[in-house]
Amino acid sequence: MRPLTRRHALAALAAGTAAALAGPAATAAARSAAPATVPPLGRDFLWGVASAGFQCEGHARDSNWTRYVAKNSGYDPYREAVDFYTRHPSDIALAAQLGVNVYRISVEWSRIQPTPGHWDEAGLAFYDRVLDTIAAHGMRPMITLDHWVYPGWVADRGGWANPGIVELWLANARKVVDRYASRTPLWVTFNEPAFYLVNELTNNGVAADQVPAMQQRLAQAHNTIYDHIHRRQPGARVTSNVAYTLGTAEPVVNGPMVDAIAAKLDYLGIDYYYGYSPQSVLTTSPADFKKLWNQPLQPEGIYYALEYYARRFPGKPLYIVENGMPTYNGQPRADHYTRADDLRDTVYWLQRAKADGIPLIGYNYWSITDNYEWGSYAPRFGLYTVDVLTDPTLTRHPTDAVPAYSAITRAGGVPAGYRPTRAPAACALGDAPTSCADPVTVPR
Repeated sequence: MRPLTRRHALAALAAGTAAALAGPAATAAARSAAPATVPPLGRDFLWGVASAGFQCEGHARDSNWTRYVAKNSGYDPYREAVDFYTRHPSDIALAAQLGVNVYRISVEWSRIQPTPGHWDEAGLAFYDRVLDTIAAHGMRPMITLDHWVYPGWVADRGGWANPGIVELWLANARKVVDRYASRTPLWVTFNEPAFYLVNELTNNGVAADQVPAMQQRLAQAHNTIYDHIHRRQPGARVTSNVAYTLGTAEPVVNGPMVDAIAAKLDYLGIDYYYGYSPQSVLTTSPADFKKLWNQPLQPEGIYYALEYYARRFPGKPLYIVENGMPTYNGQPRADHYTRADDLRDTVYWLQRAKADGIPLIGYNYWSITDNYEWGSYAPRFGLYTVDVLTDPTLTRHPTDAVPAYSAITRAGGVPAGYRPTRAPAACALGDAPTSCADPVTVPR
């Protein structure tokens, strides 16, 4: 997840935890015993990697985020991020070598429409080359239309606080859809819309009482472009990915937006990173929301997230659009849990979920390389680590998760008899109260 945003979700979570634990269980039947083996995820399962324009590309145009960085002395200088702009052929090749079949990108509005009414053909040609390279390696693109970045001239008009942004945004989105629908991508309209709005509060200085109106604008834009995508690409799959905050907070944090676009979701994209217990919610330091490597990891929480939305939308395909593990500047975690361990443990729970009938269709690892994590290069999520601040060559160094992910994609998951390195929590708040009253277990 992203700095500064989780504290809002956790505040809602903490407020609701006691009541949730005291309330009735979300499911009446007790869980079945943990299976001795887990089947692979199947030939049709979509394995992917995720990235984002501003966080990875470098060579940025004037945007809300270049301005946020310029005015915030506490943010790392942006530089050229990991320079995906010039290194995309090799980065996409690295992804192909993993055996994945989906590569997620975002098309930066600020790059293709740097001034009002002007479409930059050089910017569009860049994305043409990126998508050509993805296709040449036999992968399918997942295109995000908005990953929290808009042009500086849109910022001048107030960003999402401006009622006129909807038509401006739709003009850009239609341009992207019309150009790339023939490539049959998977589509994401807005990345983590609830936390996009939090960014409008914390970075753009928008008043809190404007949040409901801004949320309505996001929903209107999603619902309108959804119809346009389906006109241009019959059979398209469209989502807006939610940042899962745990069951007690989910209805408050993501529920309003999900409700507003529920009729126009072909699949539901879910981002899952951290898990909490009642104790960790109460003892997590406020400073830890800027030190993501200190956040508690519960791989089984991804099962609870999937279970929550499978119950919320029966039969709706679910896709883990983002998941990963942060480290501090590439150093080992204090708990000695490795990126490969976390990945294998997570995939085990994906296999458990699919075997239990949850309609999971895909998984993206965040991210293929380290990136500019919204103001800081310290949190490292990449399968390939890059030391932006001290290595002018921006060399991609493989982590232990590279061979682990390659083995997973070849086999369709972890081995049938795999046992997670990290045991599930006795009381996790992933989908409370059920996840405490009747938690998932692993065979002994």
